[in-house]
Amino acid sequence: MDWFFVIGFILFGIFLLIIEVVFVPGTTIVGIGGFICLAYGIYDAFVIFGNPIGYVTLGISASALIIGLIYGLKSDAWEGLSLKGSIDSVVNEQMGAYLKEGDMGIALSDLRPVGKALFENEEIEVRTMGDYVGNGQKIKIIKIDHSKIFVNSIS
Repeated sequence: MDWFFVIGFILFGIFLLIIEVVFVPGTTIVGIGGFICLAYGIYDAFVIFGNPIGYVTLGISASALIIGLIYGLKSDAWEGLSLKGSIDSVVNEQMGAYLKEGDMGIALSDLRPVGKALFENEEIEVRTMGDYVGNGQKIKIIKIDHSKIFVNSIS
C-alpha cells in the first residue's frame, strides 16, 4: 500500500509538471503543485523504504520527468490540441467605403460600449463613447476612426 501512494504522488507530480511546461504559460499553481507532489513522493520513498530505495526512486523519477518533458515538447502528441488557422482580417475592414457620419442603424446587441449593429443590411462592430445602448435601439454614426465606428443612441 505504501508503494501505491509513493508512485501515485510521483506520477501525479510528473503529470502536473509536464502540463505546466507544455500547456500553462509561466509559473503557476499547476507547476508548484506538481513539484510539491513529486518531492513528497520521493521524500516518502526515502522515509518508508530507506536510502537505497529512495535513491533508486529519485533516479527513476528524474529520468521519467526528463523523458516526459522531451516527449511532450518534441513529439506531435499535442498537435490535435493546437490551433491551425489564423485570423488575417481586420474588424470592419471594408465598412469605411460606404458608411459615413450621420448614417442610421439598429443595435443588434447591447452596446456596453462595444457590440454589433446593423447598417445597410451589414452586421458590423460598433462602439459608443462610453454610454450603454440597449439591443434593438436606433443608433447614429457620430465618428469613424479607421476601422472603429462610434455611435450614439437616437432618443
